Amino acid sequence: MRDRPHLRHRHHPADWQIELYELVFAAQRAGRESLAPGADYRDVDRAARQILDAAGHAEAAVPLTGHGVGLEIDEDPQLSPSAMGKLDACVPVTVEPGVHLPGRGGVRIDDTLVVRQEADGGPELLTITTKELLAL
Repeated sequence: MRDRPHLRHRHHPADWQIELYELVFAAQRAGRESLAPGADYRDVDRAARQILDAAGHAEAAVPLTGHGVGLEIDEDPQLSPSAMGKLDACVPVTVEPGVHLPGRGGVRIDDTLVVRQEADGGPELLTITTKELLAL
């Protein structure tokens, strides 16, 4: 069997990758925290997007922060800058902001949650994967 030195060592993310991950993580958390019955779709988008915009990634941010989950892919409600409407309780949605840098790479962090009243514990997280940045 041939020696494969490239398989022996873990690759560590570059500083810019770690910084981008942390930025998208902060944006995703802001979007998640803004989920509430009666919240405007575009306000959820704005909560996440303003963090990415402030860091200079307005052009590189994905066009949609999240969407409804059901029988179709990317169904309503759409969580985007121009979306009209308000969230209802018990609606499943994704919150998945991201930044894609052409020729370099990108980060997108995606969770599925159910919109719940604060009195009912706030948004219910359905995703069970870790948010820890793993170097594979």
